Amino acid sequence: MDFSWSDEQRAFRDRVVAFARESLNDDLRTLDAQGAFPRVLWDRCAAFGLLGLAVPEAYSGTPDVDFLTAMLAMEGLGYGCRENGLAFGINAQLWTVQLPLLRFGTNAQKERWLPRLCRGEWIGAHAITEPEAGSDIFNLQTHARRVEGGYVLHGAKCLVSFAPIADLALIFATLDPALGKWGITAFVVEKGTPGFHAGPVQEKMGLRTVPIGAFTFDDCFVPDENRIGPEGAGVSISTHSLEWERCCILASQLGAMERQLETAIAFARERKQFGQAIGKFQSVAHRITDMKLRLETARLLLYKVAWLKQNNKSAMLEAALLKLYISESFVASGLDAIRVHGGRGYLTENEVERDLRDAIGGLLYAGTSDIQRNIIARLLGL
Repeated sequence: MDFSWSDEQRAFRDRVVAFARESLNDDLRTLDAQGAFPRVLWDRCAAFGLLGLAVPEAYSGTPDVDFLTAMLAMEGLGYGCRENGLAFGINAQLWTVQLPLLRFGTNAQKERWLPRLCRGEWIGAHAITEPEAGSDIFNLQTHARRVEGGYVLHGAKCLVSFAPIADLALIFATLDPALGKWGITAFVVEKGTPGFHAGPVQEKMGLRTVPIGAFTFDDCFVPDENRIGPEGAGVSISTHSLEWERCCILASQLGAMERQLETAIAFARERKQFGQAIGKFQSVAHRITDMKLRLETARLLLYKVAWLKQNNKSAMLEAALLKLYISESFVASGLDAIRVHGGRGYLTENEVERDLRDAIGGLLYAGTSDIQRNIIARLLGL
């Protein structure tokens, strides 16, 4: 494995960091307090080309980059942009909506939807979770009934990022619950389709700038040309995209952890108590040391998974380890950062506590920590 980066890749990451610092940190406290989706920032990311990463230039309008470079760019985005929700939302659309369309869609489907998503004109949502089927995705209740020319959908989805504002949704439904995973099939449903309804924004603890909500389907007709892949391929499509998502969405968390560490070090050097910088106290220094250890071990896991995916190798075990470790490390480092800053870190105005609130979601989305432990144990033969 070679984890070295070319001069071109490093330069691209530096450009992403500079862009993020200059263009993506406007009035973040207000956005967080209001739970407002930063459409202006989203459009800036699209104009820069972030929404077209890993999508061929023919569809994205931006120069082609390989997956490793895209992952490095997402790390730079998390480092330069203090708005974790924006980085989360971009990664969610890239890897759970655009990538499945690119890998499993027909040429007509790619030409129809990818350019609008890459240009930021449309926003896409990935909808698989249901009220009674979260971690247990084989128990989907949303049903797709075959009719002439397409399918009729009935059911509901919940906890869907971008649901209240999405222009299209990648939906997973079962043709027959008795078929188990072999009945789950993927469809694209566009906003405005009769029988397709999006619920209001639901308030949440963190990542507040990414609106979350529900979808309902009531006699919703979806034509054959909106089915992604063959019937019964839904689980394979979802599993495929989740491996990529866990890599890149966590790359942004890694970048945020590096930013967090640098902020904590700077504060520990300048904050004085009892006649010396607080970084001289062993308890503070040890917390920062733990933050550094988590960062570097997480980086090795991330780069290994990225290398495996770039080389078309299976990474199911490694991706589960990565998702488990980085998501829990981000929470632990978020708590350590608050402790280093003391009472100041607890105040919203100093933008330290927001990282911890945003980090909690990582224990849940893209597969909970408990599910990752189950996957790892199973792949170890337990």
